[in-house]
Amino acid sequence: MTESPGGSERVPSRDRRRFPGISSRAYEHPADRSALVALRKLSGFDTVFKTLSGLLPERSLRLMFLSDSVRVSDQQFTHLNDMLRDACYILDLEKVPPMYVNQDPQPNAMCIGLDEPVIVLTTGLVELLDEEEMRAVVGHEVGHALSGHAVYRTILLFLTNLALKIAWIPLGNVAIMAIVTALREWFRKSELSADRAGLLVGQDLQASMRGLMKLAGGNHLHEMNVDAFLKQAEEYEAGGDLRDSVLKVLNMLPRSHPFTTVRAAELKKWAASRDYQRIMDGHYPRRDEDKDTSVSDSFRESAAHYAESVRTSKDPLMGLVRDIAGGAGDLGGKLRDTVFRGGSRPGGSGGTGGSGGANGPDGANGADGANGPDGPGPAGK
Repeated sequence: MTESPGGSERVPSRDRRRFPGISSRAYEHPADRSALVALRKLSGFDTVFKTLSGLLPERSLRLMFLSDSVRVSDQQFTHLNDMLRDACYILDLEKVPPMYVNQDPQPNAMCIGLDEPVIVLTTGLVELLDEEEMRAVVGHEVGHALSGHAVYRTILLFLTNLALKIAWIPLGNVAIMAIVTALREWFRKSELSADRAGLLVGQDLQASMRGLMKLAGGNHLHEMNVDAFLKQAEEYEAGGDLRDSVLKVLNMLPRSHPFTTVRAAELKKWAASRDYQRIMDGHYPRRDEDKDTSVSDSFRESAAHYAESVRTSKDPLMGLVRDIAGGAGDLGGKLRDTVFRGGSRPGGSGGTGGSGGANGPDGANGADGANGPDGPGPAGK
């Protein structure tokens, strides 16, 4: 950060566009936005969750960070403090949330809190990323704070821990895990929203891409290539047969974050969109208009997004969904072709076709792994 000639205002350390009064709706993924709009419209919703704060370990977490982490300030991790204030200035977040650096070799970051958000970065992340890559991550976390994601993430952490404690109660555990699964699906979309916020703050797409690539492959940029990394996302979406599609779903269910290649591809697509360009040109929804937002309009946008995703997806399962929706004449034949694409069919020469176990890393990407900002487990945001 630098001071203006008059010494009264602090502005970003290099020339970046600022978005006065920007609403988080400007960058939120449609599914994320529709859920948030609906929650904000519920009368008494905030009061209920504030009441729950007595049941949640938030105060304990705050004391833990204060006592066993390093608080970012003008005296400690000053470069991170400058980035944080830059991000809040650019997104016009009036109150700068406290930020801590926690000793942990796992690259990770999170934004939690019911009364007010707290941002935590691990030393593994700080040591992994360069200045511009880290700026995108800090913007990602500030985007979570502006959207109010910290509240729901805190609830998700609480419910996940609760499910582990009552696992011996069959019906109780099933009920909690159903809620957790739904929250994880929403939170994966909220991560895409926060990635967009990080791009708005950093305003450097290549830095955002590098950061995500490092989270997947470590600090070996000379051995990696962004274009090749993005091609992995295309191969992941289109490759395999219906069995692989099912494995993708099963691999994704326990995770709180989309896979890193998918995040990179989604962010690049959004950066090339008209929506992004309009924001950069200064045309975006304002915060003071949030109260007038229509829940039904937000749900329609979300439904349209999912319909478009199904229409354009190269995934075999999505192709089958399109065929069913379009009233495919030979549905049985299409299903057979989809399942046994690339292998022998039942009754034909070569036996029964390939076994489902040979189709990719069944469960290799388990629960909440190193998903990058906001990665694993209780520390993951």
